[in-house]
Amino acid sequence: MGRRALKKIDPELDLSGYLWPWELFPRPWDPVRLFDRQAPLEVEVGSGKGMFLCRASVANPAHDFMGIEIAPKYARFAAARLAKLGVPNAVVVQADALRVFAELLPDESVHTVHIYFPDPWWKKRHRKRRVIRSSFIADLYRTLKPAGVVHLWTDVAEYFDQSRELFRIGGFQETSVTAEIRGPSEEEGGALPQGLPPGGYQTHFERRMRLAAQPVYKAVFAKST
Repeated sequence: MGRRALKKIDPELDLSGYLWPWELFPRPWDPVRLFDRQAPLEVEVGSGKGMFLCRASVANPAHDFMGIEIAPKYARFAAARLAKLGVPNAVVVQADALRVFAELLPDESVHTVHIYFPDPWWKKRHRKRRVIRSSFIADLYRTLKPAGVVHLWTDVAEYFDQSRELFRIGGFQETSVTAEIRGPSEEEGGALPQGLPPGGYQTHFERRMRLAAQPVYKAVFAKST
């Protein structure tokens, strides 16, 4: 199933401070330049349309959120949603997540990592392109604070099982594993702040899986202390 066309972005909307192309991202790493403060940092790998970033940044004002999205049009769209909400604690980096973790984020700088429905790269010859790989897990381990966690969701059982093994080999402790089939009417989190999409979904892919009554495999991995 292909993605729906994105809605047009208001050309008058100011995205400065919300959208950071890789080549313009401030270096060395300095969270104060992004958020005007030091706070626990949560990073989303593959932000897509920005639903999770919008929900999480509004619901958790004491934390800062950085979404990483490699596709320019989706990065811009997610940043536009943040700009409309006017949240001060979330940004989008238009970049390859592998490079962000390998080249930008310092040791023990990240509180939590979110990886929701990563591209499964179905064909066997393409599986080397999957983001969950040994080198990336090593960078996750290096950049997470002690006891920091990674949330992984996917609808592909084979990818899920392979990822669990790679996290185990990489030194992570698996603290939670579930396989859920939930209907579209099952809400989470109570009332939503004004301006956020309805439905109780964390991501657009979660909405798709719920509407199709398909299982979502979820795991939480903790950095050993």
